[in-house]
Amino acid sequence: MSRTVPSSVKNPEKIRERRDQIIEAAVQLFREKGFHKTTTREIAKASGLSNGAVYEYVQSKEDILYLVCKRIHQSVEEQLRSRLSEHARGATRLKHAMEAFFGVVELMKNDILLIYQESKSLPREFLREVLRDEEEVTKVFERLLTAGNADGSLALAPESIPLMAQNIVVSGQMWAFRRWAFDGIAFEQFCSVQTEMLMQACGAVDA
Repeated sequence: MSRTVPSSVKNPEKIRERRDQIIEAAVQLFREKGFHKTTTREIAKASGLSNGAVYEYVQSKEDILYLVCKRIHQSVEEQLRSRLSEHARGATRLKHAMEAFFGVVELMKNDILLIYQESKSLPREFLREVLRDEEEVTKVFERLLTAGNADGSLALAPESIPLMAQNIVVSGQMWAFRRWAFDGIAFEQFCSVQTEMLMQACGAVDA
């Protein structure tokens, strides 16, 4: 069940609108300064609200970080699902999903890096939910791997599917948190090499 951040405001549309402003401002500041060095007052100013008004929509700076992480994960998952292929063969759907996921990582690399750098500052109960959100993307790949095994287009030991799904996600996210090490490697090359290696590891047949 998704955790609810309390608000003293009763109008849901007003809550959504103001939290969008707060989240947008917080993302920029957390990227530039980090969570701990950013003050709620700075977030309020950047969002066009007073400090008091911000506390009508959240109770703490940790609430803001939680909302930021939720928004980023939601965006990653929605964009991935919108790009999934409906091809009949599981291996082909898997390959298309990898390419789509890598594309989402490229598009949102700074946001994904932000989660990895700052989510450790969340209270434990908030962090648990953020990690569950992360697993939703992994489950997309688990289902695709299972489907490929079932139709014979992939050859994986069933017990290795969860680990392989994690490997796919981390391999894509590498572009967000290790791209500084890829001097001279274009994103297209990264995507091509990673996809080829992962498909071979999955035992793909003519994907």
